[in-house]
Amino acid sequence: MDDLDRRLINRLQLGLPLVRQPWQALADELDSSSTELLDRLHELLNDGVLTRFGPMFDIDRLGGAFTLAALAVPEPRFDTIAELLAAMPEVAHNYRREHAWNMWFVLACPSEQAISDTLLRIERLTGLEPLNLPKEETYHVGLYFPV
Repeated sequence: MDDLDRRLINRLQLGLPLVRQPWQALADELDSSSTELLDRLHELLNDGVLTRFGPMFDIDRLGGAFTLAALAVPEPRFDTIAELLAAMPEVAHNYRREHAWNMWFVLACPSEQAISDTLLRIERLTGLEPLNLPKEETYHVGLYFPV
């Protein structure tokens, strides 16, 4: 990772400029070209330096619903169930935790009823009862990790 990669990562943490050509605005700001910045972003993603780059939507404001959920998955079945969840369009992401509830995942659905239906489908597919942890209150925490 060189200086431009670091400056790009630091700047992207603050969001993209809300202009017609955001990559050109970033290129002007970082003394680069939009093509170079996009190429570097793809390389950072391909190399695993960045794991995700994309928008954050307020699903409540868009009329949808989401929840945090967990499963207590027996270790021999962990990878299989992780793949099953990862293939579901409603599952935003899933990850391992060192806890009895060792698989956590986020569901994003068009409605609360769809959340319930999806949790029931997961229970039927896995034989495991999901722990549903719906949001009670929203907190906005701005994180910035300079590199």
